[in-house]
Amino acid sequence: MACSNDTDPDDHGSGNPATAPVDYLGAINQGKNKAVVDAALLQVNNALGQYQATNFKPAPSLQQLIDDGLLTTLPQIPDGAQWQYDPQTGKANVVPK
Repeated sequence: MACSNDTDPDDHGSGNPATAPVDYLGAINQGKNKAVVDAALLQVNNALGQYQATNFKPAPSLQQLIDDGLLTTLPQIPDGAQWQYDPQTGKANVVPK
């Protein structure tokens, strides 16, 4: 196995010690956003599963989950992201705006 100086492709730091605090805060924010999206997706996909189990078909929209009382509102997601829903598959996702 050869040694390499390649950096991790997921590493968004500059490698400059002078910007390390800014890089660190950016990484913390990115991790927080991922956790928020993961929790929101879990909540919505659970409600979608409940809807499908009760109605034997995917929900026609995410709004239907609210109308049927499975969610009070759609969970908040980070700025710059939006909900995407495919009523054919019954799957929700969070995508960039």
